[in-house]
This record gives sequence, C-alpha cells and structure tokens, in this order.
Amino acid sequence: MASSRKLLALFFFISIAEPIFVSSDNVNFTFKSFTIRNLTFLGDSHLRNGVVGLTRELGVPDTSSGTVIYNTPIRFYDPVSNTTASFSTHFSFSVQNVNPDSSGDGLSFFLSHDNDTLGSPGEFLGLVNSSQPMKNRFVAIEFDTKLDPNFNDPSGNHVGLDVDSLNSIATSDPSIDLKSGKSITSWIDYKNDMRLLNVFLSYTDPIATTKKPEKPILSVNIDLSPFLNGEMYVGFSGSTEGSTEIHLIENWSFKTSGFVPARSKSNRPHNVSGSSAAPVAIPKGGRRRQRHGLAIGLGISCPVFFCLALSVFGYFTLKKLKGVKAEKELKTELITGLREFSYRELYAATKGFHSSRVIGRGAFGNVYRAMFVSSGTISAVKRSRHNSTEGRTEFLAELSIIACLRHKNLVQLQGWCNEKGELLLVYEFMPNGSLDKILYQESETGAVALDWSHRLNIAIGLASALSYLHHECEQQVVEPSPVPKMKPTLSFSIGLISLDDIVSKDDGDSIV
Repeated sequence: MASSRKLLALFFFISIAEPIFVSSDNVNFTFKSFTIRNLTFLGDSHLRNGVVGLTRELGVPDTSSGTVIYNTPIRFYDPVSNTTASFSTHFSFSVQNVNPDSSGDGLSFFLSHDNDTLGSPGEFLGLVNSSQPMKNRFVAIEFDTKLDPNFNDPSGNHVGLDVDSLNSIATSDPSIDLKSGKSITSWIDYKNDMRLLNVFLSYTDPIATTKKPEKPILSVNIDLSPFLNGEMYVGFSGSTEGSTEIHLIENWSFKTSGFVPARSKSNRPHNVSGSSAAPVAIPKGGRRRQRHGLAIGLGISCPVFFCLALSVFGYFTLKKLKGVKAEKELKTELITGLREFSYRELYAATKGFHSSRVIGRGAFGNVYRAMFVSSGTISAVKRSRHNSTEGRTEFLAELSIIACLRHKNLVQLQGWCNEKGELLLVYEFMPNGSLDKILYQESETGAVALDWSHRLNIAIGLASALSYLHHECEQQVVEPSPVPKMKPTLSFSIGLISLDDIVSKDDGDSIV
C-alpha cells in the first residue's frame, strides 16, 4: 500500500510539474494575387484588382506613405533547439510613373517586431519616423529610386540592406532599371547556418515562370540572428515626396526553414560511452504491485481531470450564453426602423466580399458595394474586424446609438447583420464617391474642380452635421477636443462614423 501511495504521488508530480516544450514550426505562404484576408493596410496602401498599391495613385505630384503587413507574426527563434530560422521570399513589383522627371522615393521589403510600422514619406521609405528615427526596429531590403545624400545613397537606382537604419550596411547598383515601369521579380534568401543574405533581381517573364538568376545582385555576409529574435512581422512599405511615382506589389511568396519538427526530437538521455546497459530484472511481485499502483493512480486522476474539464466547459458555456442573451436584448431594441439582413443576402450582393467590390477602408473595416438583384438597389456594406464576444456586444451597443441619428447630411443607416462571426452595417450608397476625391482630385473626364459656391455649401453642410453630433442628438456622439487640432476628425469608439460618412446635399444633388 505504501508503494501504491508513492507511485500515485509520483504520477501526479510528473503530470503537473513536468514542463511541456512546443517546438516552432516552419512557415510557408503564397499570394498569387492579393485579397484583404490575412493582410493589414496602413497609411495610403490600398488594394486594387488583386494588386497592392503602397502609395497614392494620382496624376499630380504628391507626398504619400503606405505599408502592408502579413497579419500573423512569424517566429524566427526556437528556444527549444536554440535555432534561428533561415528565410526566403520572392515577389514581383513595379514602379510606375507618368512623369519620370519626378521620381522617388522607392519601396522596401521588411521584417519588424511591430505590426503598426508606418514611417514618414519621402526619403524615409515609410520605414522610419522622421521625428523618432530610432523608434522602428527592422531588417529591410530597400529598392531605392532616388538619391538621398542624408542616407549616403550611392545612386538613384540601387538596392540596399538596412538594419534599424536607412544608412545601408551594403548596397548595389543593379543593371535593372527599378523605375522602368516593367514588372520586376526579386528573390531574397537568408541562410542562417552560412550567415549569408543574397538578393536576386530579374525582369518578370509575362509568359513563362520567371527563372531565378544564377548570380545575386547583392550578397552580404551577416549574422541576422541577434535581430531575428522572437516573433516578427513581414511586409512592404513605400513612399513618395512631390512625385507621381506609384509602387505596386503584384504577388508574394514567403517561407522559413531550419526548425526541426517536434516529433523528431527526443528527450531521452544520450548514451555518452556508446555501450548499452543490461536491462534490470524486476521481480514478479514488484511488477504486480506497480500495476496495482498505476491502476489506483489512473482511477483517481481520471475523474479529477474529467471534473476539471467539465468545470472549464461550463464556465465558457455560461459566458457564451450571457453574451447571447445580451445580444438578443440589444437586437430587440434595434429592430424598430432598421432591417436585419441575412449573411447569405449580403454575401451574394457583394460577390462574396470580393476585392473588386471594395470602395473604401476605415478603422471599422472595409466598405463594399452591394447590389441587390431582387430589389434592383445598391447599398454600401461595412464589414467589421471585431470578432470577439465583447466586440459584438460593443458593436450592437454603438449601433443602437447610430440607429437614432437623423440628419440630412449624415449617411443613413439602412440595416445590419450579425451572423457567422461577421458584424456588418448596411448604409445608403453615395454614387458620387467620397468628399476628398471631389475636393482634391480631378475627375476622370478632366472636369474643373468645384467652384467656391459648392465648397461653401459643403462647409455649411459639414458644420451642420458636426453641430448636430455635438449638441442636438439625444446621445452625444462627438465630444469637442480640449486641444485644437489642425485636422478636425470625428471620434467614435468603434469607428462607425467618419468624415467620409458625412454628405452635403444641395437641392437634392449628392456631393459625396
């Protein structure tokens, strides 16, 4: 009986005290064309027809900065094996310009510990903040299209390796013209065991698979393991300053290697001497006592683990039921005056939330053009990024406030949907686009910008809407900022209202 108690105590000690090590896994993903899924767009970056644009696409010189980041962090260091991963990536890009005389500034592929990397425009390539040059930590390959003396650039057409600074560790002037407007494919390979980074460049073959060149245009002997520690994010950045240059990423593939799969690892002790030890004979009576003790240990521990699992299951079930109850109560309040759309209906109207239907982006999520075939109407559908139970509850709470807003210069909310983990808002569709495009961009037909009488009407309409949100609606949506700002914005906790939602209507004509 004493041996049984010892075996049982040993069983619990091993079950509770023994640490479990999880090995890192190699990562491999490919985007033959891009969608909004798995990507974060920052600054002026955008998606159009499956291609990522890093800067604004304007026909006149502009200053712009944008970043696109793969959502999931990638682990480059495995503490179990004390191994830093190697990585390789290849992608196709193009640098286009309607006015080659206003070139600059370029783009980069980067690895960073932050998923909110967005630096200043111009010579900073969207990687470094001009006011805090040492804030962003990164490893980057820059494809620079402008000579910047501040960073000791060798020319206005070069490739460089940057580590935490835009003063490149090594540079190369390729024979390929980065700003030719042609599609260019780049391969970047880092082999941690060889401490070697290679960059290859080639013009993209439009018919067959583009072959990787035999010789790299940039080869650097460097140990990146001190910088590739922990989890990092990978992505692209680009910038302009007083230029019409456009930076496009057409496809992307990335993978890590060097981590040993967990199942191939062994925790068994090594036989240092190389000799094999003879098995120890165990008396039959001892074996019976061991089996009896193991049976008792299993008989006691299994019910304990079952009760623990049941308690955890009950806790999360109760939490989920409370969330569902709260949502039902809020739904009851929202039914009046608003339509609850089905997810299937909105999915069909937006062609499965296809990228070709994206008409805008904001803090709340992407906005899609929805065409309802049955009624022949068009609406704008906002798709939320909030997926947690708390996010859904907050969503419905804020929605109850928006549903009460009534003003001629606010886009009218038509309905909502909360199914399949998706939070969707259906708004009145404004066929003339957003206000900023009318104010600052020429139309496709080359029409002259708005005259001052229209601009005055727009300003009055905006002021009227802001006054309503500040003072006139029952529940105050916008609170005045105690510190004056150069660029007024509307504040709302989950981003359901923005300046792009405000419309100015002059005798029935939609400005936005």
